Amino acid sequence: MKMKFVFAISALLILPFISSCKKNRYQVNTSSIDVNIEIKRLEKDLFGLNPEEIAEKVPSIRKNYQGFLQLFSNVINTGDVNEQSFADFMVRFSTDMVNNEAYTAVMKLYPDVAFIEKDLEEAFRHYLFYFPDRIVPSVFTCITGFNNSIITGDSVLGISLERYLGADSEFYKRLEIYKYIALRMTPENIVPDAIYGWGASDWDFAALGYPADNALAQMIHAGKLRYFEKCMLPRLSDEIIHGYTAAQMMFCNNNEEQMWTYVVENDLLFSTDQFIIRKLVGEAPFTSYFTGESPGRAGAWLGFRIVESYMERNKNVSLGDLMSDTDFQKILELAKYDPH
Repeated sequence: MKMKFVFAISALLILPFISSCKKNRYQVNTSSIDVNIEIKRLEKDLFGLNPEEIAEKVPSIRKNYQGFLQLFSNVINTGDVNEQSFADFMVRFSTDMVNNEAYTAVMKLYPDVAFIEKDLEEAFRHYLFYFPDRIVPSVFTCITGFNNSIITGDSVLGISLERYLGADSEFYKRLEIYKYIALRMTPENIVPDAIYGWGASDWDFAALGYPADNALAQMIHAGKLRYFEKCMLPRLSDEIIHGYTAAQMMFCNNNEEQMWTYVVENDLLFSTDQFIIRKLVGEAPFTSYFTGESPGRAGAWLGFRIVESYMERNKNVSLGDLMSDTDFQKILELAKYDPH
């Protein structure tokens, strides 16, 4: 049984006020924190070479991209970067026709990456504000043959620029990437995706060891990651943070109570059925438990709202405490979440 969802038009009148309150919650003073990010561009150093030069340049590429090159190689499945065969793999990868077309498109859209550096510096100033003992990663751009968007390691962060060529990119049509996913493959999503990826790497669901893998645990975890992203990027709109269109964001705001009621009354919260969990927090054009107007991952948005309520009601809890806390039932109870 599906619940009836009604768009509350009157709610639009108070949305600007609500948004303002939410924004202020995340504002912190980072002016005294210095972060300097200089992105190294592997795609330029690789595709800018004459193919005949690649083998002899591999040692210097290994040196310049130490810490990242092996992660990159893992993504494109070219093995150990110290093996002799790696140079041959690089020649094949960099002479592939589609990869070269992607490189041309990347260089046209991203002749420089100064705006990415600037926005990442701002985000990581917030990161050091909340986590002063953590390190800021070295950042790299690359082309991965349309595989991963974001690559993370202990101290490195990689960005595949061909995954951010714009929603209408011909590549995405040729690759039959779903439109609802392609809508987020845009320049303005680079830094939010990078920060979300960094957070997801720092606080991996499996590594944290939640006491159960049920819908509530997944919702809370996804909500924590979006809350982390919002803390790192407080000036970004909720649409960009959650990867929603304006209409989808409006649906969530106007139907929050109905969505939560449906999840609770249909006993979905403590389900360990992976099919149910995926329907609530997984990528999809919409959340099938609700309506076709709902966005995908609506369960993750509800998790974010629970986390927001928890942090608002428990001001002594630090962001670090939140991110490391695996007691999702306690978080729900102390959040006193009530969207009525």
